[in-house]
Amino acid sequence: MVKKLLSLFLTFAKIGGITFGGGLTMLPLLTREIVEKRKWATEEELLDYYAVGQCTPGIIAVNTATFVGYYQAGVLGGIFATLGMVTPSVIIITVVASVLQTFMDYPIVASALTGINAVVCALLSHTVITLAKKSLVNVVSVILFIIGLVACFIFDITPILLVIFGGVVGVVYGKIKEGRAK
Repeated sequence: MVKKLLSLFLTFAKIGGITFGGGLTMLPLLTREIVEKRKWATEEELLDYYAVGQCTPGIIAVNTATFVGYYQAGVLGGIFATLGMVTPSVIIITVVASVLQTFMDYPIVASALTGINAVVCALLSHTVITLAKKSLVNVVSVILFIIGLVACFIFDITPILLVIFGGVVGVVYGKIKEGRAK
């Protein structure tokens, strides 16, 4: 059990320490580490954890780590995975905050941040395309995707309502599909 807890902590510390840009940008690394390398979950299970992590309060990456840890080693697994995910950020943020103000006026720092932001956009785009390939599997899911885009960009509807709407439509669609199968 101690070995599993240590493995959860170190795996999520690695993910938390080398991924920049938030929860969406770490999905490829989560997939590689959790699904392919350690076989702690299938790709579908990881996407489910990730989806639930988006729907629950808090940081997506931390929520996902907690779910994976819990399913691997119970409550202690959830705690160790969560601590592993947040420890690098706490350390990095503390160090950066203590020195960043001193260097913000340097053009090289501003240029570096511009470059980092561009790469983070690419990472987010990769994640969105990967999620779309796995999630847009039928006409209903494609229609929900389009409704979600329109609702976000044109009507500025809160994500909470969109998630609830998507869940309700998914349940209704599943019931209809189940009824047709009988």
